[in-house]
Amino acid sequence: MKLYLNDLGLLCAAGNSKQEIKARLLTGDRSGLVSSLEFGIPAIVGRCAADLPEIRENSSIYECRNNRLLLAALNQIRLTVDGVIGEYGSSRIGIVLGTSTSGVRSTELALAYQAEHGVLPEKFHYKQQQMGAGADFLAAHLGITGPAYTISTACSASGKALASARRLIKLGLCDAVVTGGADSLCGLTVNGFAALESLSSGLCKPFGKHRDGINIGEAAALFVLSKKPGPVELSGIGASSDAYHFSAPDPSGNPVTKAMATALADAGKKPGDIDYINLHGTATVLNDAMESQAVNRLFGRQTLASSSKGMTGHTLGAAAALELGLCWILMTDNGEQRLIPNINGDEPDESLAALHLVREGERAKREIKLCQSNSCAFGGNNVSIIIAKSDKDNYC
Repeated sequence: MKLYLNDLGLLCAAGNSKQEIKARLLTGDRSGLVSSLEFGIPAIVGRCAADLPEIRENSSIYECRNNRLLLAALNQIRLTVDGVIGEYGSSRIGIVLGTSTSGVRSTELALAYQAEHGVLPEKFHYKQQQMGAGADFLAAHLGITGPAYTISTACSASGKALASARRLIKLGLCDAVVTGGADSLCGLTVNGFAALESLSSGLCKPFGKHRDGINIGEAAALFVLSKKPGPVELSGIGASSDAYHFSAPDPSGNPVTKAMATALADAGKKPGDIDYINLHGTATVLNDAMESQAVNRLFGRQTLASSSKGMTGHTLGAAAALELGLCWILMTDNGEQRLIPNINGDEPDESLAALHLVREGERAKREIKLCQSNSCAFGGNNVSIIIAKSDKDNYC
């Protein structure tokens, strides 16, 4: 059964629409990464600059930045969503999202208010920070009564959400699923990664010689997945879990190689078929060493690859969906075959396994028809997803 990604809503530090994000990422624009003291320590973060839509008063228990990011992404694809609701009925539409922190920032602010005033803010509700709040909110907002739930597997969460959404359709439980993820900036993650000594002292340097950690970002990305032919096919998904360490990856990279190979087998493709790989590429010392080994083992140094996190920051639970969305952008309305460069402002790390990291201005020498995207999470929870450009005549 072929399944298609019929539409995409997207916002992150690199822009508030697919068009804006494409223009900034293809030119290596890092201006979305900004200095912040909001969370008690100096940090560079990737903040969404959009004026986010308001949540309706009758849904005020869901009022938080994370859900407003989701609503902004939903508004970009609302016509497509309304179309599948009208075609299949609200009970046949699912919502499956990924997140790491949901609306934790609302709780942080509420507790700070309580410390000062002795009571919680009148409009605070614990639902705002629950992991499942985003899926519940979108289901309530759209009047959808099909399955609605959230997956939280750290930085692979929204990739696992895509896999779960695909399963719902293949099992006949849904005809279409709104799927993806969102994560918003909060003190929990900024200070948590600082405690792990994983925050960069400046702009992050994916695969750079002097890389020293991540820049945390925020984003929302939503797809409409269905059997109805669309511009991009969801071709293959592979996952693995190495359980090597709570936060450090297996240095061999073997589990990530397994996830990528499983995705290729699921899609019925060979490594040489892939036109571009969006790497997890967090810019930590351990991740980039591990992932370069994993990718080199399967693809060698021929396949074009880059980390987009040098321009978006690491968006944690939203990263897999965001970066799959960036692959979507490369395969739609990109006749010049432009690519996302590996921006790090650093010299290459010659000690890493060799990869063909995309340089600024570099273009693919063939049409971009197949892209693969990797996401690797705490606990060794890995996912790799392949999407394919559809034949326009088959869906227009």
